Amino acid sequence: MPALSTVAVLAIFFSLFASGSLSIENFRQAFPIIEPDPGHTKLRLSREGLEAIEKIVTPIAAVAVIGPYRSGKSFLLNQLLSLSCNEGFGVGHMRDTKTKGIWVWGTPVEVDINGVKTSVFYLDTEGFESVGKSNVYDDRIFSLATVMSSVLIYNLPETIREADISRLSFAVELAEEFYGRFLLQGQDVAFEPAKLLWLIQRDFLQGKSVKEMVDEALRRVPNANDDKNIDQVNRIRESLAVMGDNSTAFSLPQPHLQRTKLCDMEDNELEPIYVKKRDQLKAVVSSIIRPKIVQGKTLNGKDFVSFLEQILEALNKGEIPSTGSLMEVFNKGILERCLKLYNGHMAVLSFPTNEKSLHQTHEDAKSASLVAFDEQHFGRHHAKRSAEQLVEEIEKAYKNFVLTNEYQSSKLCEALYTSCEEKMDQLQILRLPSMAKFNAGFNQCNRSFEHDCVGPSKTNYKMRMMKMLGKSKSLFIKEYNQRLFNWLVAFSLVMVVVGRFILKFILIEMGAWILFIFLETYTRLFWSSESLYYNPVWHAVVKTWESVVYSPVLDLDRWAIPLAVVAGILLIYWRCYGRRKHVFCWILPVCCNQKDERRSE
Repeated sequence: MPALSTVAVLAIFFSLFASGSLSIENFRQAFPIIEPDPGHTKLRLSREGLEAIEKIVTPIAAVAVIGPYRSGKSFLLNQLLSLSCNEGFGVGHMRDTKTKGIWVWGTPVEVDINGVKTSVFYLDTEGFESVGKSNVYDDRIFSLATVMSSVLIYNLPETIREADISRLSFAVELAEEFYGRFLLQGQDVAFEPAKLLWLIQRDFLQGKSVKEMVDEALRRVPNANDDKNIDQVNRIRESLAVMGDNSTAFSLPQPHLQRTKLCDMEDNELEPIYVKKRDQLKAVVSSIIRPKIVQGKTLNGKDFVSFLEQILEALNKGEIPSTGSLMEVFNKGILERCLKLYNGHMAVLSFPTNEKSLHQTHEDAKSASLVAFDEQHFGRHHAKRSAEQLVEEIEKAYKNFVLTNEYQSSKLCEALYTSCEEKMDQLQILRLPSMAKFNAGFNQCNRSFEHDCVGPSKTNYKMRMMKMLGKSKSLFIKEYNQRLFNWLVAFSLVMVVVGRFILKFILIEMGAWILFIFLETYTRLFWSSESLYYNPVWHAVVKTWESVVYSPVLDLDRWAIPLAVVAGILLIYWRCYGRRKHVFCWILPVCCNQKDERRSE
């Protein structure tokens, strides 16, 4: 007994596993792809049916049937697919509540359209005007089927009512957004609207033709009392009439008088005229099917599901589905690409840059982005809001570029300003003051700042630079003569000591005393050292000093100490250990006297 129970449990387990695998692998059945939410006002995706679509790698086309509740939509789809009621979509009372929303037949019909292998899905929609649903829910179902299908079959019993035309308001708005755009541009740029097929199912085909019925239904109705509802329906009529090339009409007789037994009948039991017209309808549908085109390209299974998610997001937005919200969602990706294009154009700039160049590049990038958006965007009328949004995003990005440019400009100009300020401070404390060297540094700072400082901060920093340079130059000139005077006084005293005690050369000592006496007595006689600076002799001294201290070849302020040390060492070596023993002893008598004393001893 335990063994038998174990076997039974395993058998049940494997049977369940096998049946689960079958339900996943068997796509020859109807699957829900859209379901109502618990409140039956909005829609949500059903992953079960999307798996059947995602596996398709070829271009996809969808044929959707819409119409009133219990108008024969599911039976019609089974007839188009050559399926029995037991195989295909549930018919009438055979479908329970879980079939609400939109269903898809899991196995697509493979057809060749202009040499392209295309997978055609057939979609069954929940009928409108049924009990327990809101009008908004019906509108969402209707709108979703309109957008996602390549062929939209509007299945109507007997005749076309005014309410049936009113329900096409969204389809008309959508077609106006795209269909009119194609007429203007002559090419499928972004999105191809569905072909509308009016299908009138009647008991008898006598009387008016279906085309006459459609033309009569779309004829403008007089509105003497200016009724808003009549005006709205008249606008829909006019739009449908204008878009005649995007719609067609077909009539189909009832298949049999005993409608409740239709699912049990074979073709040979149905009315021959019905079978003939049904086959003609199949040919008409096949002739107008085109692959679904979005953003100028056909969609495979995964693309179609992604597109469906976008549509659902738009239609669930707000209380009532609108073409405007749908356009915004469709254009979202295009906005991102156009904004990326703008940023790509702006990326060629290196910051900081001058404001004119930044603004010109911005205008060129903005123009290129708007042109790209105009070529790719969805919609004709409502696209204006998306275009305005793109301009707003571009302006926001431009403001960021402006702020970046201002920051980088301020950073660069501040660095140049600080560098020049430090250089001016260094020139103020030269060991050997030189006006030529100061002017060279001053001009170099001016040139480097004028050339390297760019951007919006240049004007402000240029004013600061001019003030700083002017102040530094005034301070240098003010102290230059005094420092040179003090340096010459100190130099004269040093040369007195060197001439008397080191070199013992009377001419050097006398020249140093003359310089010292001139500097001191002149300032005493004329009360101040400032009066000396206007003397021609002083100007000659300054000119000589500048020539010696600084030149493009030699900067004595930098090399004065090393050169003095080297010259001193060479001089002493030459004087004390040179080969010429008595030559120039009167010039450098120190070592000569020592040698003469040693000889006399």
